[in-house]
Amino acid sequence: MPQEIIVAVTGGIAAYKTASLVSDLVQSDIGVTVVMTRAAQKFVGPATFQALTGRSVACRMFGKDYPLGPHIELARKAQLLCVAPATADFLADAAHGKADDLLSTLVLSFTGPVVLAPAMNTEMWSKPVVQRNLSQLREDGVHIVDPQEGWLSCRQRGMGRMADPQEIKRSIVALLEDTK
Repeated sequence: MPQEIIVAVTGGIAAYKTASLVSDLVQSDIGVTVVMTRAAQKFVGPATFQALTGRSVACRMFGKDYPLGPHIELARKAQLLCVAPATADFLADAAHGKADDLLSTLVLSFTGPVVLAPAMNTEMWSKPVVQRNLSQLREDGVHIVDPQEGWLSCRQRGMGRMADPQEIKRSIVALLEDTK
C-alpha cells in the first residue's frame, strides 16, 4: 500500500521551502496532499503545490470534494501529518486545541503521527509562551523538527529558521517506517 501523508503549510515566508519538501516526498513515491491556510496562500500559491503533487490543494473547511468534510476525510486517508512551516500562531492553536479553520480541525481529528517544523523570527521563537506551547505539544506526543540558526527574512541572523527540507523529510520517513 502506498504511503499517504498530509503536508500543511501555514503563513510564513519559509513556505517557499515547503515546495522543495513536497517535491522530494513525491519523488520518493509518497502520496502527498497539501493543506494551506489562508495566510500561507499569501506566500506561495496553491497552484505550486498542485503542480508538484498532481492533486488538488485543500484550503477550505467546506466543499463538494469532501462530503464528510476535508478534516475528516483527509485525516482518515493519511498516515502522517506534517506542518511546515509551523508559525507561532499555529503552534498556539495546536497547543490549546483551537479548531476554527481547516488545519486546526484536521490536527484535532488526525490520529497518526504529527510532525511540526516551526519557523519564525528570533524574538518570537525566544518568547516563553512559544516555548510553553512547544513543550505542551511535545508532551502531547507531537514530533518537533526544531528550527535552525541562520539568516532570517527579518534581515538578521538568529534562531527560528525552518529546518532544512531534507531534515524534515528524514523525520517523516523515520516515522512512516515506525507505523508500518
